[in-house]
Amino acid sequence: MKLLVSPSSPEEAQRSLAADIIDVKKPSEGSLGANFPWVIRAIKAMTEKPVSAAIGDFDNKPGGAALAAYGAACAGADYIKVGLMLNDPAAAAEVIEGVVRAVKDDFPEKYVVIAAYSDYERLGTISPFDMTPLAAAAGADFAMIDTGRKDRRSTFEFMDTEALTRFTAMNRDAGLGTALAGSLVFEDLPVLKRIDPEIIGVRGMVCGGDRNATIREDLVARAIAEVR
Repeated sequence: MKLLVSPSSPEEAQRSLAADIIDVKKPSEGSLGANFPWVIRAIKAMTEKPVSAAIGDFDNKPGGAALAAYGAACAGADYIKVGLMLNDPAAAAEVIEGVVRAVKDDFPEKYVVIAAYSDYERLGTISPFDMTPLAAAAGADFAMIDTGRKDRRSTFEFMDTEALTRFTAMNRDAGLGTALAGSLVFEDLPVLKRIDPEIIGVRGMVCGGDRNATIREDLVARAIAEVR
């Protein structure tokens, strides 16, 4: 299980370098808010570790999602993540297919991560379980769960351990890796180890509990130690 930490700036990234994957996002723009390409480039230049970039929470705008994915890949991201803020499976498939093609046509070595939300019922968006077969069919690499509305409610409040374990197993059967995120806390780590996704994503955990605060190097070190 790898630890992904999500800084919003090169200064925060400098404090996140103990993580396995450095994830570039802009928390003020949503769950998977996209940051600027020059921020991705600057953070990529700081480390030899894999860099991930969120490109946004997309409704039915496959062209916009594809172009954003291509831009993130060109800026240096090794993992490109898109969130599905929609509820129509056909529209979700079009977004996923556009993102995968935009990345894989020119950058086949890079990873595409498709995210649905643990709180999909309150958002009225596609279920993670309905997203997985679409992601697999399109040739994505990872299926992810995050919280879509950032109000400090955890993924575990919306999906229990059994559901997350089933999601992880479903992904493995489909040839996908699993990434789990969404207001995770240190106390969740033992359960997450049992679920055994390939990646867990955190920000608030290493900001002292508030994703809008600043990443703390000591908490990143604690998180990576406990994941190990």
